[in-house]
Amino acid sequence: MAEESDDTEKTEDPTHKRLEEALKRGDVVKSQEVNTWFVIAGAALVLVAFSGSASTSLTATMRGLIAKSYEIRVDAPALPTLFQKIGIELLVALAIPFLLLMLAALAGNLIQHRFVWSYDALTPKLARISPAAGLRRLFSVQALVNFAKGIAKLVVVGAVLTALMWPERARMIALTREDPAAILSLGRSLALKLIGAVVAMLAVVAAADYLFQYRRWYERQKMSLRELKEEFKQTEGDPTIKSKMKQVRQTRMRKRMIASVPKATVVITNPTHYAVALQYERGMQAPICVAKGVDALARKIREVAEEHSVPLVENPPLARALHAAVEVDQAIPPEHYKAVAEVIGYVMRLRRAVTRN
Repeated sequence: MAEESDDTEKTEDPTHKRLEEALKRGDVVKSQEVNTWFVIAGAALVLVAFSGSASTSLTATMRGLIAKSYEIRVDAPALPTLFQKIGIELLVALAIPFLLLMLAALAGNLIQHRFVWSYDALTPKLARISPAAGLRRLFSVQALVNFAKGIAKLVVVGAVLTALMWPERARMIALTREDPAAILSLGRSLALKLIGAVVAMLAVVAAADYLFQYRRWYERQKMSLRELKEEFKQTEGDPTIKSKMKQVRQTRMRKRMIASVPKATVVITNPTHYAVALQYERGMQAPICVAKGVDALARKIREVAEEHSVPLVENPPLARALHAAVEVDQAIPPEHYKAVAEVIGYVMRLRRAVTRN
């Protein structure tokens, strides 16, 4: 039962590969409060930076229309031209503010995660239209958190706005007797004050909500032990297959070494545990190891060497040293030149003596 629990419970931190796959599916950290904050902050920036110029431009346009209203033709041919002119004036005055608001909305997403282009979120899924799934979403933890956030925002923002506006109540009542220009000035000042307070409060809400959404997203990406093992097999390879491949490589190398033993000049032995077959011909800078092995492989090398009349020389210290220091198809290290030269010299003298006899 404990093993089943370990296999099914997602208790392990997600790997980099798991997080990348979630990103490709469009499963990313997303806090709507962060998006809302960027839009409201962008609106505050637009109001501060462009409200004066935009209102001046629109005021001039509307004042011109009213002043020359008696000259404006409103018949069928002229009416589209009039609407086009008014539309262009509005577009020129509001283009940059609207562009900034669009960039603010885009920044609210990009600051939470990098750009993602995924069709997975658009793929039709039965769970989205299932009444049971809908009820589960309606009473889920996320729905309760959203409800709590809504109530908290209403209470906190309402309390802050009330605290800001209550001292201004006398001035607002007195506006009924003021010039319209003064009303606009005071209204703009109060609007900036209110928006500044709302931006500050929503910044705290957005930060808290992002941390909450990130934690939920991270918990959703956690993996079970079984998933970790499967991913390891996919990325690093199945250990069973890797072991079999290693055995195949060792078998092929063993066969190649055994096939190279007949062309060896000498086989230096332990005499029973180690065997190193060396090849040397005139013109070589140093002898080359064509085969080496211990125990069963060493015995096989000796048997093949005897079958093909390759001399066997017992030198336990040299056999062990060469086996540890040199790889197959490599020249022996310089520190063993003298000892190997004595062995090969002995073999050469032995061959010459046999040839004379």
